[in-house]
Amino acid sequence: MGMTDPIADMLTRIRNANRAHFKSTDVALSRMNLSVAKVLKKSGYISGYDVKKNALGRQVLRVFLKYVDAKRTVMTEIQRVSKPGRRIYVGSGEIPKVLNGYGISILSTSRGIVTDQEARELNVGGEILCKVW
Repeated sequence: MGMTDPIADMLTRIRNANRAHFKSTDVALSRMNLSVAKVLKKSGYISGYDVKKNALGRQVLRVFLKYVDAKRTVMTEIQRVSKPGRRIYVGSGEIPKVLNGYGISILSTSRGIVTDQEARELNVGGEILCKVW
């Protein structure tokens, strides 16, 4: 049986690995997860990502986490906003700032997966996937 919310699974795996100070974590590979990883890399919250094959021969997305030093993490928190049971859509003028601009929102728009700042520049709204700070 398939997973009902692969994005929430990805965010939970990243959150748990970040709190346990792992170097990397493996998540299910999908175009959406790959796009979210690209945005996290571009925003500086992860050090990178790679597509690998796991022991069963399936492709997985390996996300490499980023740390300031041995005790401090770059990513303090990552939260899912829009869920399968309750989708959250915003217009271009209604995009909220995360912690007064300290964090980012990741949105799914007609122009692809972008940050809140890029969505404001492109003047597009969409579904708020998650918040990161």
